[in-house]
Amino acid sequence: HGRVSMFATMGYIVPEYFKFPGYLSPSAELQFTDVPNGLSAISKVPALGWAQWFVFCGLVDFGLYRADPSRDPGDYENAGILGVPNASGPMQDAEGRKRKLNAELANGRLAMVAIMGMMFQNGTFGTTGPDMWGGLQPFAFETELGVQAPV
Repeated sequence: HGRVSMFATMGYIVPEYFKFPGYLSPSAELQFTDVPNGLSAISKVPALGWAQWFVFCGLVDFGLYRADPSRDPGDYENAGILGVPNASGPMQDAEGRKRKLNAELANGRLAMVAIMGMMFQNGTFGTTGPDMWGGLQPFAFETELGVQAPV
């Protein structure tokens, strides 16, 4: 859940600043720039696009990252340090591995809280990106009722 939440958190943030050029679905004439950010993107992506994601994730989970009971958790035969497929092999330093696994657990827990917070705020208030994160816009409340210039 932690790794998925880390990817989901990045998936919420990156489209605010970068989108791929071209078509997401040429047959539907849907470009990447036409897809809104946040939860509203779910309804814009065609069903076959979601099916491709589920098939890809299944292939990665059941192919590349197949769990082996004889190995430590997160130590996959086809992957390197902490599951990253870079052919580096398992970590030899037991203390270093423990430290990195603990850091990954902590970051994963933080990402779970972050993605749930972003999804909740997006679903409740409809905001994404800098509007959601607050403090990044110099005049965030000028249009609010009751706000006036100093007397």
